Amino acid sequence: MQLKSHLCKNKTPKMADAFGKAVLDYQKGLYTEDIKTFSSLDEEDVIPVPYLFRSFHKMPKIEQKALELARGKVLDIGAGAGSHSLYLQEKGLDVTALDNSKGCIAVCKERGIKSVVLGSILEYSDTRFDTLLLLMNGIGLAGKLKNLSHFLKHLASLLMPNGQVLVDSSDIIYMFEQDDDGGYWIPDNGDYYGEVKFKMEYKGMETDEFDWVYIDFNTLKNACESNNLNCELVLSGEHYDYLAKLTLKK
Repeated sequence: MQLKSHLCKNKTPKMADAFGKAVLDYQKGLYTEDIKTFSSLDEEDVIPVPYLFRSFHKMPKIEQKALELARGKVLDIGAGAGSHSLYLQEKGLDVTALDNSKGCIAVCKERGIKSVVLGSILEYSDTRFDTLLLLMNGIGLAGKLKNLSHFLKHLASLLMPNGQVLVDSSDIIYMFEQDDDGGYWIPDNGDYYGEVKFKMEYKGMETDEFDWVYIDFNTLKNACESNNLNCELVLSGEHYDYLAKLTLKK
């Protein structure tokens, strides 16, 4: 698995402009190139823009499972081009697509999503939901491991008493060199190995560098335990990725 497939959320206004421009171009039939990504762990890569418009049947099993488990009033956090929201809306669920990219929200509207919110999840507190969706490593919006506790507390504040957070992420330990004993060579710089710095570029528009975090399941589970949340492993993928369900402890 490459990092590109789990980096499709927006974090800063400049980044949102590049990402939003790409999805708007595709929606208008002006697709000519993909989004380039540059990270502290990987060489130049791309996010194929058509992938952001995929149908349910072309989604990874982890995303399909999350959409099957979604129920009630749903908030799709970092909705992007709105593919997840659109599928749930067509199933009859009351879904709101949230993204801080004007371009993404415009595309969501054009694709027929009825309820959209332009803004950051950390600044959103309008209502509570039965399901929060954080797909394509939406937990990465926390930026760094030290921010995870605050991020989880905010998510918990948006949940109905019997609500759930459906989140996928990856353990990127596989990206580091492995020795003969099975251990991994991880830089001893004091940072969590899942913390990555990214930049994006699209048609000459380059974003500022931003923080992103991939969280292994045990680390996520421990953070949930510290914040009065249950954390259940729902499904493990083929490439160190997983789907987890978070719920409020009674």
